[in-house]
Amino acid sequence: MVSFCSMASLSYSLVTPACQPARKAVAPPVSSPTASKETATHGADSAPSTVSGRKRSPAVGSGPDAAVGRQDMTQDRLTAAESGPQQDDAWLAPLLAPIADLPGVGPAQAKLLTRAVGGSRVVDLLFHMPESVVDRRYRPALSEAQPGRVATLEATVRQVTAPAHGRQPWKVQLEDGAGRLEVAFFSRWQAGRMTSGARVLVSGLIDTFNGRLAMTNPDYVLSAGDAVPTLDPVWPLTAGLFTGQVRSAMRKAFARLPELPEWEEPSVIARRRWPDFRTALLWTHFPSDDPAISGPEAPTDAWIDARRRARERLACDELLADQAATLLAREANRSRPGRSLIGSGALRREALTRFGHSPTAAQTRALREIGADLEAPRRMVRLLQGDVGAGKTLVALLTMLQAVEAGAQAAIMAPTEILARQHLTTFERLSPVPVAFLSGSVRGKARKATLEAIADGSASLIVGTHALVQEGVRYHDLALAVVDEQHRFGVEQRLTLGGKGAAVDMLVMTATPIPRTLLLTQWGDMQVSRLDGKPAGRKPIKTSVHGPDAFDGVLSGLERALASGARVFWVCPLVSESETLDIAAAEARHASLVRRFEDRYGVGLAHGQQDIAVREAALAAFANGHTAILVATTVIEVGVDVPSASVMVIEHAERFGLAQLHQLRGRVGRGSAESFCLLLHGGEIGVTAKRRLSLLKDTEDGFLIADEDFRLRGGGEVAGSRQSGLPGFRIATMEANLDETRNLVVLARQSAERGLQGRHPDAAFRCLLKLFGKAKFDKIMQAG
Repeated sequence: MVSFCSMASLSYSLVTPACQPARKAVAPPVSSPTASKETATHGADSAPSTVSGRKRSPAVGSGPDAAVGRQDMTQDRLTAAESGPQQDDAWLAPLLAPIADLPGVGPAQAKLLTRAVGGSRVVDLLFHMPESVVDRRYRPALSEAQPGRVATLEATVRQVTAPAHGRQPWKVQLEDGAGRLEVAFFSRWQAGRMTSGARVLVSGLIDTFNGRLAMTNPDYVLSAGDAVPTLDPVWPLTAGLFTGQVRSAMRKAFARLPELPEWEEPSVIARRRWPDFRTALLWTHFPSDDPAISGPEAPTDAWIDARRRARERLACDELLADQAATLLAREANRSRPGRSLIGSGALRREALTRFGHSPTAAQTRALREIGADLEAPRRMVRLLQGDVGAGKTLVALLTMLQAVEAGAQAAIMAPTEILARQHLTTFERLSPVPVAFLSGSVRGKARKATLEAIADGSASLIVGTHALVQEGVRYHDLALAVVDEQHRFGVEQRLTLGGKGAAVDMLVMTATPIPRTLLLTQWGDMQVSRLDGKPAGRKPIKTSVHGPDAFDGVLSGLERALASGARVFWVCPLVSESETLDIAAAEARHASLVRRFEDRYGVGLAHGQQDIAVREAALAAFANGHTAILVATTVIEVGVDVPSASVMVIEHAERFGLAQLHQLRGRVGRGSAESFCLLLHGGEIGVTAKRRLSLLKDTEDGFLIADEDFRLRGGGEVAGSRQSGLPGFRIATMEANLDETRNLVVLARQSAERGLQGRHPDAAFRCLLKLFGKAKFDKIMQAG
């Protein structure tokens, strides 16, 4: 168990991390014979620096197996930690300063750099990883140059030919005495730098044109004798920003980087052959500067392995910072005074009697875990994740009734009025105590009465939307806040609800099973309860996959199902037809189904562009049986509970993610009738899409689906648009191998547990947290 003495001291020490300063910041070494003039300008010789009284060798020159461990670091850490945080901000300030503070970087360029790197600090620039590296060490004579390779060539300009027409390129003939090269420029400015008789250096992709050696728009055009980076990083850019500007700013940022105390464990460094932090950044951004990995004596591919190990180390550093902050957050929560909510159990027994069924084994386990947290004299921050239809609402109600039994109030906040009213319906049916409801649609006298009941305590069980966190809402004694579909709320909204009472316990719920890797990152500061079963009486959903040639057969089957009393969801990926995408749109599909079925079955329409009142009316008409078919977009993905619905049709299913398809399928199978899900795809679909649909057909296990979805998509934000990497990370997102990324997460978790156990974060961990922006974890942790 991680334990610390004083949270006040901890918070202060994290805001101003206690890192013993080195005597002098070490500038980027210039050791490669082909180092650029820019390197020579910004490089500087430095004496060896010391960290916590221990000498640190310069990173460069130690070879590709360089790894500075934490030998004898225990005393060093304590010495650094005791040196006093007041000395530390001045040392780290150059790295934490705005990018605009770099010499030669004006406000406009700083804005572009900030946009490209995703942060405004100098260290954020250093964490901007190149997406590739171009090897420019191939320097043949023109007669030996091989088409298809990137080459750096020195030759003499023999002829410059202007284009006959505006759209044609300038052509420059180069010779080196043994061969010829025709260089084409579409830039008059670049071509204008070529003068007959001049010795030049060009670097780019060799090609052929009309049987002759050619190069179009070289990456570099320099005077002979100038230096081209032998290993040339390619950084992601943004409109208006150029590679040369990034390289120049990166040099200046790297010059500010001092030697740092080592936070990774010596055994890990040795086993994985990692460089130290500074060398890892050097190998990542300026591999040409280290002759040990790029010089003539180094193996040809030494830099590739070195770059891989550097990126792996930096990714683990980022994950370690996250895991350390996570553990500190959890411990901070455990040490924060709470209140013990012990109830008699009478209200919960009555609710279960009204429910008429025994809780599932998973529900019983979750209730036991949550109940123990509520009874403990510390604040609860717990995540309840459940598969579709696993019974989270019952767990939420019984948890809230425990708080009511203890004489306090409990509130549940849902992201939409539809979902909030569904909770209200369930609560009113099962709860032995009255339920208050508050949303934006509650106005006038009804709103005033509800607010008064919440304020005077006569309303002890409260259901609502974000209206629950509005400034005018005051609670008599809020002790438990439940947030449903928490990813749809901002941190501030969750914090505000938790701040409506004293020492409020927080339970956040999600209907989207979370991949194990994300549980260790986004959710690691929470205790987790998992509902992995379905309530008694629920039958499996029969899922099938159909191509476009089966569409008529699907309609015929649908007609038979409707005749037997079935209710049908029909989901389309678009609202309106598109001129550029040949995929199904809800409005057009609604019109076609109306033409076919309207004389016998009502057909409703619900999508996100409708007025909320129109959409809710369509959902209500479907729920109460006035319509038998509801054509919709993904607005029905979460929070729509119609037990009589037994058929789900999803058009162009290949355009949805696995987790989203699983959620949509979960809208059926909630009653006692046999249920079906029909996945309709377009013409030819890719291998990944086939794997998604096949997996969905073969299993209803949402946790297995979530893990596979994470693997197929390469991670990404669970409810967002980014489709690769771990959400919230910049370096770890670059790991292409998800199994290796997961291993790094576990490794970082273990290192954080060992490094933080039984003490404040030491000098090294304070530096780590500050550099990766994880020092201020306290408020985020409270929000869940």
